[in-house]
Amino acid sequence: MPRPQFSQLWRDTERALLDAGVKFGQGTEDAAQEAAWMLIHSLGWPLLDSFARLPALQRKPVPEAAATRLRRLLQRRLRSRRPLAYLLGEAWLGGQRFLADERAIVPRSLIAELLPHTLDAWLQGMHAQHAAGSGDGRGEIPAGGPQRIADICTGGASLAVLAALRWPRARVTAADLSEPALQLARANVELHGLGQRVRLMHSDLFEAFEPGERFDLVLCNPPYVNEASMAALPAEFRHEPRLALAGGDDGMDLVRRLLRQAREHLQPHGVLVVEIGHERRHFDAAFPDLPVHWLPVSSGGDAVFLVEAAALESPR
Repeated sequence: MPRPQFSQLWRDTERALLDAGVKFGQGTEDAAQEAAWMLIHSLGWPLLDSFARLPALQRKPVPEAAATRLRRLLQRRLRSRRPLAYLLGEAWLGGQRFLADERAIVPRSLIAELLPHTLDAWLQGMHAQHAAGSGDGRGEIPAGGPQRIADICTGGASLAVLAALRWPRARVTAADLSEPALQLARANVELHGLGQRVRLMHSDLFEAFEPGERFDLVLCNPPYVNEASMAALPAEFRHEPRLALAGGDDGMDLVRRLLRQAREHLQPHGVLVVEIGHERRHFDAAFPDLPVHWLPVSSGGDAVFLVEAAALESPR
């Protein structure tokens, strides 16, 4: 009997996911992506390289042992409704592999898209404004990028790791209220060999930080899902920690606290970058007078905002 081809198993798996009503958005965007990931994993091929070569793989025969692994994985996915990343124990973000399990949400922050280029431009621009205004150049961001970065609500530390890799001279503080999430974060920091530059901190936002501790760049992907949306979450998302998702009645509970606390921990030239997903309407209602800059990401222009330190001087 001839071996099944990659293309046929890919299509069959995609159809099975669609027919079962599986939900996506936890490391994959649609059934085709998820089916490809499942098949590549079952074959034991390198994930990123294989995704880049998908057109060339269509006629590849698949050994029966790999096809059997795929069928078993598919059945586990359909029966449990656990995110694929949890079933495999790993997720990919920004081209990097991270360990993933129920201690933290599956890595998927849109902020990762901004790290390679967009934020560098903002940071250098803010430094130039501050230096011109003060005339002394103190607190400048060197050519190598920001020196001190904080990742608040770090979860499994994917953004902290990506920031540390993006700016090799930076020291990064990764903070979270959840001890289990910090255990996973520690494993990811060690996986990437960043234990000397990434500090993990148990903290409810900035509450455990020293009063004078300031950063050039603060990143935060906080719990922002409003209560009505929480009640309607698909089964896949209910496997993730509620603490990492629920943002209160309008989704803005932690964002309010974050904006009140952040000014004390930003350098004069510093910026805060926050992801709020689909909650722009609630954000605008909660902060009608806050001057923010909406940054373009793959989901559009109203999911991630940047706010400058000076804009946070007044209590909010």
